[in-house]
This record gives sequence, structure tokens and C-alpha cells, in this order.
Amino acid sequence: MHYDPVKNIFARIIKRVSFLRVLFYKILDLMFLRSWYVRRELKKLRKKFGNKKITIYDAGSGYGQYSYFMSKHLQPCEIYSVDVKEDWIKDCKDFFSSRKISNVSFAIEDLTNVNHNEKFDLIVCVDVMEHIPDDVKVFRNFYNALKANGFLLINTPSIYGGSDVHDDDDESFIGEHARDGYSKEDLESKLHPIGFSTYQSKYTYGFWGDKAWRLGIKYPIMMVNVSKLLLFILPIYYLITFPFTFLMMLIDFNLNNKVGSGINFIAKK
Repeated sequence: MHYDPVKNIFARIIKRVSFLRVLFYKILDLMFLRSWYVRRELKKLRKKFGNKKITIYDAGSGYGQYSYFMSKHLQPCEIYSVDVKEDWIKDCKDFFSSRKISNVSFAIEDLTNVNHNEKFDLIVCVDVMEHIPDDVKVFRNFYNALKANGFLLINTPSIYGGSDVHDDDDESFIGEHARDGYSKEDLESKLHPIGFSTYQSKYTYGFWGDKAWRLGIKYPIMMVNVSKLLLFILPIYYLITFPFTFLMMLIDFNLNNKVGSGINFIAKK
């Protein structure tokens, strides 16, 4: 099953009209439970810096969803937003310019080859590390890029059902993943020797969150992979299912999950 081709369908639609992109960001923030967790932790981290202006590295920005959020809600800040995909970066540049958002800049970067030195107060890396085989090299680059006492926020699938893999014989639902996910111990075993310490670790998508993901994300994507024509029935599907999906996400968001198919991990330099 492939996730990126479905995302690219929406990317082609939203890049034409600025208003549609803003609406798309709002839909992503509403429909994806990971966004609930990421935005909550970003707001908490911003308070750690007081009123000073902070520099943020959006490492793997994709559609620019989190750069847009941070530019509005983590002020005062300067955001350097990068992705390896040239077309996505171009689209983001055009959109942010059209919205006159001046505190975000964009560049094409491969996270395995960056060479920033004590430049950022906060690094945000959402659903990126599971795509990169040489993750330790990227973690070292992040450490070098952070200022002293800076924070690294990683959001990624976990080994406890992340990528919809529950048994050894299961195949990842998202074919583009280099690994199924991480545990708290996995991340600590790679980050601590570099010099990071654990600031906070939370499992996301527990029992209720996992069910919400299946109902709200997995099944619709499976439908669209079967036929693009099924895109036209998605509004009816969501009209029926979303109240149940939203309630399950809300329950998960307010629980302290012992395990979950996602992990939100914050490290400190």
C-alpha cells in the first residue's frame, strides 16, 4: 500500500489556490491525531523560552503544515523549513509568499548531509525519521545544529503497531518507510550516546487512537488506492464516520498511553 501517491493527489489540488491550502492545513490538523500531539507539545516548548525570539528548524516540512502553524502560534520566531523534495519546497515558497508570511524561509536539504552548527533553539521532525535508513547520522546532524539547551521534537510511528505492523509477517501499510517505527528505548539508545538527554516521551495512538486512525485514515486511503473515483464518495463516508473518529481521538489525546502505534519524543541538548 502506498501513501505518497494519495498525498500527491491533494498536493496537486491545493497548490493552485491559496485558500484551499489553508483549508487543507486545517483539515490535516483536525483529522490527524499526531497533529494534535505535536501542536500541544510545540506550544509547551515555546513557553520554555519565555519571550525571546527563537530559531526553529522544520526538518522535513512536507506540505509546510507545521511551519504555517509555528509561524502563527510560536512567535516571536524565525523558521528555516527544509525538505528533500524540490517540488514541495517550491509550492511552499509560493504559498508563504502569497500569504506574506515573512518569518519562514525554505530550502532543499537532505538531512543526512546538512552541516548546521549551533544555529537553532528547536528542531521539529514530524514523521520523517522512519523514512531515513541512516538515522544516527541525522541525529548527529541535529545535535550539531542545536544550540545549548535546545530541544529536538521527534514524532514517528512506534514499534508497537506503527506503520500498521503488528507481527513479523506484516507488511508496512506505508511502503515508503525504511523502518516500522521506534520505541522510547530505541530512540534513547541512539540519541543519548550523541549527547542528548530525554526531556519527555509519550506514546500516541493507543487503543482508541489506533481505532480512529483506521476509521479516519487507513480505510479511506485503501479505498482511493483501489480507484481514484472513490474520492467522490469520501465526503459521505466522513459525514457518517467522523463523529466516532473525533470522539476516539479525543479520548486518546487525554489518556496517558502505556504503549501506542505512535511516539512523541522530545530530547534536550
